Amino acid sequence: MPFELSVDLTTLAILAAVAFVAGFIDAIAGGGGLLTTPALLTAGMPPHLVLGTNKLSSTFGSATAGFTYYRRKLFHPDQWRHALGGTFVGALIGAVVAHYLPAEWLNKMLPVIVFLCGVYLLFGGTPKAPLDADVPVKKKWQLPQGLTLGFYDGVAGPGTGAFWTVSTLLLYPIDLVKASGVARSMNFVSNAAALSVFIFSGQVDWLVGLSMGSALMVGAFFGARTAISGGSKFIRPVFITVVLALTVRLAWQHWFGQA
Repeated sequence: MPFELSVDLTTLAILAAVAFVAGFIDAIAGGGGLLTTPALLTAGMPPHLVLGTNKLSSTFGSATAGFTYYRRKLFHPDQWRHALGGTFVGALIGAVVAHYLPAEWLNKMLPVIVFLCGVYLLFGGTPKAPLDADVPVKKKWQLPQGLTLGFYDGVAGPGTGAFWTVSTLLLYPIDLVKASGVARSMNFVSNAAALSVFIFSGQVDWLVGLSMGSALMVGAFFGARTAISGGSKFIRPVFITVVLALTVRLAWQHWFGQA
């Protein structure tokens, strides 16, 4: 039986280009799903395949970005064990219930949550903590933070990296660069956990997912290096722009019923 492409080559190339840009943005500020999810839907893929395929490609990008931050000593896994465990469990649960739990209520509230995050960064500024990977990090909030955001990433996903960045800035004495490293690393854990569920359910388009994942890796590599070298002064305006764009997109889609 001859192999059939799920999309034509031109569409596949466009999806890969979108994935590169998404990987670059996601490594800096989060919100790459704002580009990849609508792109997959526009390509005509069924919604259930979009979630699984997007998780496959996102796992590549978050792994690359997370490893880059780790190599630069901007993320120490030992400091975040509770968050890592909570994120993994939360994402597994979220992905499992995604097929049974209607997400309309979450989609309605999401634009409001993202907007509040953007307002905080726009008017509240960012913490002036030293860029020190050895700064003490309290573990009290890590488990609930990981469970909540991991669950959300398993159920839906858009904006998870942005939520990680903002909540980490609010809860811990670290700066925006290190918070981005935490967000990318946790994003990888939740992506990988949720992906395992989608693979088991047969809801992954491997050709599209691997093609986009490869492009995401390249974009994430350059994005993470740019963010680290540029520091908070570079990340903050990009992050706010992504947050506001995410708000507009989600509000337009879920409050006004537009695709």
